[in-house]
Amino acid sequence: MNSNAILDPPDADPNGPDAAAAPLAGLALPPGLAEAFADFRDLGVAGFALAQVPRGGRILWVQERMAQLETGRPFGLGCQRYGHDPAQLALVCSRNTAQLLWTMEEGLRCASLSAIIGEVWGNPRALDFTATKRLAMRARRQGVQVFLLRFNASPDLSAARQRWTVRSAPSAPNPYDPSAPGEPCWQVELFRGRDMRPGLWDASYDRAAHRLDLVPAFRDPALAQQARIPQRGAGPSWFGARRAANEG
Repeated sequence: MNSNAILDPPDADPNGPDAAAAPLAGLALPPGLAEAFADFRDLGVAGFALAQVPRGGRILWVQERMAQLETGRPFGLGCQRYGHDPAQLALVCSRNTAQLLWTMEEGLRCASLSAIIGEVWGNPRALDFTATKRLAMRARRQGVQVFLLRFNASPDLSAARQRWTVRSAPSAPNPYDPSAPGEPCWQVELFRGRDMRPGLWDASYDRAAHRLDLVPAFRDPALAQQARIPQRGAGPSWFGARRAANEG
């Protein structure tokens, strides 16, 4: 489904007061590069990416060494919550950002991958506009979704098609056990988008349909501007697809 078609239905005024209040039932990302910024204690950003990766394909997951030390390694069984087979995960740890970028670019030469996820710590010099442009162009050419998860970082120049700030929210109610966590939810801000209108959203994952649903956090744009999600400082969160860094 085309993202523009979701955001701007034919009978709606794209510039009207209710344009930003239209929910998105199933976020459809075109192939390319997307960035998601999160506090290093909030690992729900990985679930936000997995919720948008097509089921059944192979995923190359590359972590910069510092990101792995601070946030831990992906937990394959937890990724099953998002419909991904742990046997289809290829996990790589790079020594530095330059190696991470090289690995991701080499992965884009592989026709069997459906997505690539890279984790970067801070604002390394190697991750400049040219590096993101190379990733974005190759991802579009190969028809692959590429996500850069940015921990403890501030937005800088980037060629990413979409740039998000992600913060975990309380999970949805569990229909079978009120004391157990339900489907994951997030508070997200799209602060730069080429095919979507920027805004604040309440995001939730529909496991049965394997889709990410977005509902505007505020109907009033003025309130949304006042409540922008900070780039850093989000608190800890629950996320089943990650093993704690200090586990053996």
